[in-house]
Amino acid sequence: MIISGRSISRGIGTGELLVSPVPISFLSGVDPESGIIVEKGHPLQGKCITGKVLAFPYGKGSTVGSYVLYALSRNGHAPAAIINEEAEPIIVTGAIIGRIPVVDHLDVPISRLKNGVRTTVDGDRGELVYNGELAEL
Repeated sequence: MIISGRSISRGIGTGELLVSPVPISFLSGVDPESGIIVEKGHPLQGKCITGKVLAFPYGKGSTVGSYVLYALSRNGHAPAAIINEEAEPIIVTGAIIGRIPVVDHLDVPISRLKNGVRTTVDGDRGELVYNGELAEL
């Protein structure tokens, strides 16, 4: 199924979905050396984002989070792509400099996307190719 959205950062990335119901802070929330979410109490604490299509509402925290996204990319631990409800400047800047495809404003709420579904984000076209069933609301 193709889900339309808005193109934010160009490129194409494919991987298994990793969905967070809450925002992610890349500064002190994600280890740039391993790609593991380390924020205490976060629903994805302990999960690795390397090579995943990471879906979350929006970013939070310091502008240094942009650099952490870039460092993840340089270290080979970046997500394959990012899906946001609303991409904000911290995520956008980090994704662009880290060459991570990003889309937002999907026609389907992120809460309907399921973990583990193989997904392709086309940041050039602003589309998501979702190869699974949507969750019920």
